[in-house]
Amino acid sequence: MSYTRRHLLQGSLAGGAAGVLTGLVQGQESSGAKTIRKKPRGVIFCVSDGMSQGVLSMTEAFSNQLRGKGTSWWELLAGGEAVLGLMDTASSSSMVTDSAAASSAWSSGKRVPNGQINFDENGKRLESIGETLEKERVRLGLVSTASITHATPAGFASSVLKRGQEDVIATQYLNRVDVILGGGAKFFDPKARRDKKDLFGSFARENYDIVRSREGLLKSTSRKILGTFAPGYIPYTIDRDQNKEMQKVVPTLAEMSEAALSRFLDDEASFLLQIEGARIDHAAHKNDIGAILHEQMAFDDAVAKVLAMTGGRVDILVVLTSDHGNANPGLNGTGAGYRQTDESFAKIVKIKGSAEFFLQRWQQTQSKSAGDLGKLMEAIYGFKPTSQELEALMDRCAGKKVTEWSNQLSNPVGLLGQIVGNVTGVGWTGICHTSDPTQLTAIGPGAGEFSGLVRNDSVRDRLLRLLL
Repeated sequence: MSYTRRHLLQGSLAGGAAGVLTGLVQGQESSGAKTIRKKPRGVIFCVSDGMSQGVLSMTEAFSNQLRGKGTSWWELLAGGEAVLGLMDTASSSSMVTDSAAASSAWSSGKRVPNGQINFDENGKRLESIGETLEKERVRLGLVSTASITHATPAGFASSVLKRGQEDVIATQYLNRVDVILGGGAKFFDPKARRDKKDLFGSFARENYDIVRSREGLLKSTSRKILGTFAPGYIPYTIDRDQNKEMQKVVPTLAEMSEAALSRFLDDEASFLLQIEGARIDHAAHKNDIGAILHEQMAFDDAVAKVLAMTGGRVDILVVLTSDHGNANPGLNGTGAGYRQTDESFAKIVKIKGSAEFFLQRWQQTQSKSAGDLGKLMEAIYGFKPTSQELEALMDRCAGKKVTEWSNQLSNPVGLLGQIVGNVTGVGWTGICHTSDPTQLTAIGPGAGEFSGLVRNDSVRDRLLRLLL
């Protein structure tokens, strides 16, 4: 069902007229008099993809160690002005959701099977929130450090039976999404697309500014924009920070977020802007503590930029959450009386590359000796593993079995995560998504819609109550 202003006034949303009226009332003042809430003109929905609770607290500590300051999200939690809640995550096919089903639940208002985007278990196509907003002339923006056609942003504006149909997803964005920033150039480029369609050309003809570099993004002033800064995913922040040439080409998530938001704040139209820190999830899959903390800091930098740009405004709602947890990383106490915990955690600062970068470098190493592996570990991770750890890692990288009773952790990245954890104190439960509820924080008009325990399939109705 699509929701129009008439439907909302008639109380056709779940809960009827009473539910609609409740959504329009902010609460009661000390006198007991009701105050009518001003609905937001815009909602900024920020997704730290795959963020387990431990990532949030560890990033606060890591940021203080590395930069001498804490994080904006943590400050919101401590400040008393934000509304706090939890997101209940699940799909129709599993207690553990994937990103496609999670985003579809937010967008369509219905839980769907994992792997599908806005298609239910019977193969019925569901209307995305982007389609609904398009009919109501509410503008939509998508920002991501994955390919911009990846599961989470795609859920807001497309419908496909298989999440891997990113070439199809790209075509559905045209004139439905005004601001599109992230990776995934190959899904718009005629040289890379299987059907050879020139989607860059199609978007340009509809007055989108096509940008392919950080410089192009910073110079662009167009109302509509398609910016793609990598063939696939945006590089990990920890790797980008070590590569000056990459920094010239690839913008940060904060820069993309600022560019996107400026196009909505300078406009009188209502809008929904989704901002995703996607590679937090990817780092969790790889049990990569260095990468995940740098990605979460980059996400928090984007949050800080959003809060700075909307500070003092009374017409913008900011929502922070995650679609699911992943691998549940956490800091374990080390040493007698846990007195070595701080020292162990501080060693993460020495990590100079992602696990992905480390394994790529190892594949390029000619001799593949234990000595070479030890030197590479020392160069990237800042410590030299024991001979037993090196032997086990050598065997696993060569495809040999090692003595490991956790099937999830018996692969190269799982084993690498455990070895790094021996030094840093950080442990992982696996390499996959989890069923845990995720953190939910909201500030601005309508924030009360996101208090308490919120089911993922109720988000669509909450957003529509606010925006229509």
